[in-house]
Amino acid sequence: MSPDSASINLSHHFLIAMPGLEDETFSKSVVYMCEHNNRGAMGLIINKPGVFSLRHLFDKVELPLRRDDLMQTQVLHGGPVQTERGFVLHDPMVLDNKDKGEAVYAATLSVPGGLEMTTSRDVLEAMSNGSGPRRVLVTLGYASWGEGQLESEIGENSWLTVEADPSIIFDTPLEQRYERALSLLGLQPWMLSPDAGHA
Repeated sequence: MSPDSASINLSHHFLIAMPGLEDETFSKSVVYMCEHNNRGAMGLIINKPGVFSLRHLFDKVELPLRRDDLMQTQVLHGGPVQTERGFVLHDPMVLDNKDKGEAVYAATLSVPGGLEMTTSRDVLEAMSNGSGPRRVLVTLGYASWGEGQLESEIGENSWLTVEADPSIIFDTPLEQRYERALSLLGLQPWMLSPDAGHA
């Protein structure tokens, strides 16, 4: 990154939609930011249900799901981009032999200080045979912003930002994630006026 690049880096942060953000996809959404640099930003919405379960997704990719803990797990709507493609957000995986510090899966983005996001089939294969990451969130699609776009939206009061708490992603029921994310800032939904910033 060059010294004149964006002064804020929101990787491993939550974007929390302000009440005035009425876009159908992003209204009341919490986005886990996987990448943010001077070229733009990319993240996964962690609180919007998709249309089917993980078990159904595994049926579609012709893999058995041998993880009882994941049978009822919902596949989420991760954002409006590449909605036919799967994204697996999970705890960082460490190779047993720890050689060269390489990623366990073929296509994994390590979020600095945070989680990993894998898009390659091998993570599903690992989950299929009962191994793989213990805590996972699977989405179809992702959210992205072009250069300067996210900073502009934050400046327009569309988003609040706070460092991400993985327990909200993995341990909090879907319908409570928006309020829990706000609580990281000491806020509750009723405290936020939809007219914030418009005197």
